[in-house]
Amino acid sequence: MTTPSTPHPLPGTPDGPPPGCPAHGAGPAGPLGAGGLRRLYGPEAERDAPALFEKLRAEHGPVAPALLHDDVPVWVVLGHSENLHMLRTHSVYTRNSRRWRLIQDGTIAPDHPLTPLFAWQPICSFAEGAERERLRGAVNNAMRKIDQRGVRRAINRHSNRLVNEFGRDGRADLVSQFTDHLPMLVMLDVLGLPEEYNEEMVDAARDMLQGTETANASNAAIMGILERHVARRRAKPDDDFASSLIEDEARLTDDEVAQHLRLVLIAAYEATSNLTANVLRMVLTDPRFRAQLNGGQMTVPEAVEQTLWDQPPFSAMLGYFAVQDAELGGQRIRKGDALLLNIAAANVDPVVRPDLEAGMQGNRAHLAFGGGVYECPGDDLGRAIADTGVDALLMRLPDVELAVPETELHWTNSLISSHLKELPVVFSPRRPVALSGVPGKAAAGSDWEITSPVPGTAAAGTATPRATPPAAGPAGPAPTVPAQRGGWRRLLEWVRGD
Repeated sequence: MTTPSTPHPLPGTPDGPPPGCPAHGAGPAGPLGAGGLRRLYGPEAERDAPALFEKLRAEHGPVAPALLHDDVPVWVVLGHSENLHMLRTHSVYTRNSRRWRLIQDGTIAPDHPLTPLFAWQPICSFAEGAERERLRGAVNNAMRKIDQRGVRRAINRHSNRLVNEFGRDGRADLVSQFTDHLPMLVMLDVLGLPEEYNEEMVDAARDMLQGTETANASNAAIMGILERHVARRRAKPDDDFASSLIEDEARLTDDEVAQHLRLVLIAAYEATSNLTANVLRMVLTDPRFRAQLNGGQMTVPEAVEQTLWDQPPFSAMLGYFAVQDAELGGQRIRKGDALLLNIAAANVDPVVRPDLEAGMQGNRAHLAFGGGVYECPGDDLGRAIADTGVDALLMRLPDVELAVPETELHWTNSLISSHLKELPVVFSPRRPVALSGVPGKAAAGSDWEITSPVPGTAAAGTATPRATPPAAGPAGPAPTVPAQRGGWRRLLEWVRGD
């Protein structure tokens, strides 16, 4: 393990200078702030966040002091084992931000740009003890009631709907025309809000996670939609996630239901949008990755899992808070200190991944979905959206290729995620296909995940690119299924209920 630095307190603790002290910083625009600590915002962080975190690892070891927006001090947990210890030791580290000393003493203003990420809400992510169990139990129960096969059919239908919109063009930006929209379409279906889908909803969901000046306004707009939905479902329940939460024996209040709908919607949207884009990028830019898919050595779900290691949809999560004095990674953590769960850095910790080129298929020890009592309850739903969506797109566009050099791809970086700006591609124009009907009911006990075939067997989950794809013909009766239907394709269709 990386040698830890000498323990020292964060700025703003009883033994350190206050945040923003002019005697210790390099000015608001520089990479260093109070006490010479690195800022997790600004040009350096936006340009190359992974490199910034590796600097912190080299300078401080597996746990490093740093500064959030407005030079608010935080501990960045970089090591895999240190992050896992924090996740599993909920008696010492909690997500209840009311225990953050800087909130208790009023240092952090209510309009701080990261407020939507850490402000206390009546949800399972921030609750402790019996209250957490009550709220998490309601969410778990509602998750179990989701029509799993119906959702997979919906993912496939929405994927084909999106491809229909640009398929004739022979070119597209798979971020703005596919991955930015697929998760929102699916999640609004799950929540019972398909009529709320529009470009503004997509923009607001992304904006509230970026720490922008409009993040709080975007959060308020989404909460308004969800609160009205809860009132409607309270009066007239339906077969959706919102109604399941309302009807749960935990007897959630309207505010608790609305806050959990926000949690599920935003977390699932951002995570699966980034995950789906990252899987497609890897397929299009890494010849080994695509060859393994086409040759049957890797399935789409396994490609998703590899991406969760290499490019987790959330690079970090704010925040965790110490309920007592502790030691972590050689650093002295004080009661009331804030800690940042750094998923991306933990996934590339040299202690657990000495060779980053080695495949990680079959290994789910990554921290992409957190862990412990606060582990994401919708991880299988996120995987389902990504692997079904990617598979549907590759079946429709088997010869899809990147339209620009890989070096021209760029990301928008924030504290908690890196979002691919564009993924321009070209392909042979395709006619629209007929979309399947309304999702039906699932058989009891259906599984989210598609079981991967034995490596080396035929796997048609991703069609092999053809050297000379057929030209698009005039519009006519469209086939509802691809012409190529191997054993893997038939299994996919059975699991989805197509």
